[in-house]
Amino acid sequence: MIKKFSFLMMLCMMLSLSARAQNIEYDEYDLDNGLHVILHQDNSTPIVTVSVLYHVGSKNEPEGRTGFAHFFEHLMFEGSPNIGRGEYFKIIEAAGGSLNANTSPDRTYYFQTLPSNQLELGLYMESERMLHAKIDSTGIATQKEVVKEEKRQGVDNQPYGTLLEKMLKNAYGGTNYEWSPIGSFEDIDAATDQDFVDFYETFYVPNNATLSIAGDFETEEAKKLIEAYFGEIERGTKTIPRPTITAPKLDGVVEETVFDNVQLPAVIQGYRMPPQGTEDYYALQLVTQLLSGGQSSRFQKVLVDEKRMALAVQVVPLGLEDGGLFINFALPNQGYEVSDLEKEMDKLVEELKNEMVPEREFQKLKNQIENNFISGYGSVQSIAESLANYHVYFGDAELINTEIERYRKVTREDLMKVAKKYFVPENKVVLTYRPKSEQEKPTDSKIKKEGGNN
Repeated sequence: MIKKFSFLMMLCMMLSLSARAQNIEYDEYDLDNGLHVILHQDNSTPIVTVSVLYHVGSKNEPEGRTGFAHFFEHLMFEGSPNIGRGEYFKIIEAAGGSLNANTSPDRTYYFQTLPSNQLELGLYMESERMLHAKIDSTGIATQKEVVKEEKRQGVDNQPYGTLLEKMLKNAYGGTNYEWSPIGSFEDIDAATDQDFVDFYETFYVPNNATLSIAGDFETEEAKKLIEAYFGEIERGTKTIPRPTITAPKLDGVVEETVFDNVQLPAVIQGYRMPPQGTEDYYALQLVTQLLSGGQSSRFQKVLVDEKRMALAVQVVPLGLEDGGLFINFALPNQGYEVSDLEKEMDKLVEELKNEMVPEREFQKLKNQIENNFISGYGSVQSIAESLANYHVYFGDAELINTEIERYRKVTREDLMKVAKKYFVPENKVVLTYRPKSEQEKPTDSKIKKEGGNN
């Protein structure tokens, strides 16, 4: 992920966190070249977010070219025939703005937050990226080193940094969700310049992109600028790969011990989830809140506060377009073994299958979810991103106003149902992280595999 922030970003977040009416109005249309446009006008503060979501992530990468989508997240800041190499950040920051980008298994997202009088600049910069980004050997060589350093810092030398790689490989082996966005450097190094050009011409085209703008602008003026800067870009002509992910059958719990550069052991449980937007997905979001949503959540209350078995426990639901992972992460307290902590986590999960959540606790969950949903639209930046996500993943930008009803429909019975359906051995991966110093020591007999970083 590119990380660069400015004072403007902090200011706009602070100015925009005031409560908003939940009904978010927007205009939505397509250009002739297939570019989907979503506009949310909000003149309350003098800022605007210009964003482009490309419907390409690591799952769209062909075999032997893993890491391409993430690599392009970086490469497309190299400039264009009209923007000098290395000038992209400087131009935006000189205008008082900030910018960032991120890549997931399903998408690549670029955004800029600017003073509202710089809307045209934001459109120009994104159109240059889409029209003729600089894809050449110099930029490729430069970004290879940047991405390798990012992997060294964020994965190889980061405690538990390989968690996502290990979890995806064990849970989705044999599918395009098997590898994480960081991919393989061997694949990147083996690629030719033409491979990169082909990837750009396939995916970074108007008919695979959504332009989402939110903030202080006049809609009709913005439409004219959009046509001027994006209307001339030709529609992509190559077939865009859309692999279908079918989770492989697991013969019981898949377990792996990872000896890594960590000071404390950890246990990570991953249960495969249904795709985001499904009815079960929303029920599992409430289960997340139940187990790990604040100081009164069950994991926190029982494992950390009462039994003092864990230093920290967190549930992270990784929602994906064609699947996902419900991840429980825990660090054992001094004097407790990882296996002991894991058993207690399993007990709390089993309770969900066998005991109905009390009505009072359930209503508290609903209130927390609703508050989180509404407060999540506290900035024009979050609104721009959500509108793009809803259109691309669900084909319905109006969910920014109506998705809360899907959460409200979840019942206590639904929580029990999804716990019984998904929290089962044949849907489970368990990673145990241990310090490298323990590698020669015997581990629990239940461990089936050993792995880690060299």
